[in-house]
Amino acid sequence: MTEINLLRETTSQTAGPYVHIGLALAAAGNPTREQEIWNVMAKPEAPGEHITVIGRVFDGNGHLVRDSFLELWQANHEGVYDEEYNLDKPFNGFARTATTFEAGSEWTVHTVKPGVTLAADGRPQAPHINVSLFARGININLATRIYFEDEADANAVDPVLNFIEQPERRQTLIAKREVVDGKTIYRFDIRIQGEGETVFFDF
Repeated sequence: MTEINLLRETTSQTAGPYVHIGLALAAAGNPTREQEIWNVMAKPEAPGEHITVIGRVFDGNGHLVRDSFLELWQANHEGVYDEEYNLDKPFNGFARTATTFEAGSEWTVHTVKPGVTLAADGRPQAPHINVSLFARGININLATRIYFEDEADANAVDPVLNFIEQPERRQTLIAKREVVDGKTIYRFDIRIQGEGETVFFDF
């Protein structure tokens, strides 16, 4: 008869502040590495409409979450995902960013506006950026999407947005467009809980 040793379950832990130490060096106040996956997806020579996406993260009490960490991935301006990451390329569809401990506590990513992609069933998906959010107190990362308010026609037929039954909830996924000093900026704040809670997906 085989003897079975039952192991105790490992204590759970959240992302904590430690993710900053290893993956968000500048935000943690540590020296950065020469080769670093960070918040620039598109170099100046990358084709497409260059944009900056800026946001904050709020908890259920409306307080800023100053140690959140985000991973973002998207298609290029033609709606094509590139699975190979290479820092020498003009565009890479993956980036990391983090809120800071400064007063504004904003995260920022520099990229190009993604093109229309196709869902698994062939239906067109509006231009969007996929987001994975990590923060202290969260055991499993939260997944959401960023859509763009000036893509109203594409948003209206997007299968994921239309999966959300309440129209007002869809608005939590829409980034607001601004033009600052001639540059296009989209603002996208994430609310983890409470009033105006961002829609999160179970991917």
